[in-house]
Amino acid sequence: MVKVYSINDCPWCDKVKKYLKSKNVEFEEHNIEENDADRDACYALTGDTMVPITTANDKDYVLSFDKAKLDAMLGL
Repeated sequence: MVKVYSINDCPWCDKVKKYLKSKNVEFEEHNIEENDADRDACYALTGDTMVPITTANDKDYVLSFDKAKLDAMLGL
């Protein structure tokens, strides 16, 4: 399952989510501002709490909104 780690009022997070929806990619949103477990999972994955973070396998991830990297990671 694709996961997007995000925060409230984040334009880049919104861009990632809109892009994934436009490509019909199902994803779970994990708000690290509202959920400590999500924040800890994001930190464990990346060593930081910068967002947005998109992952498909809880190992590889894309930071920010980078269409080429998202497409490559998700096989789009």
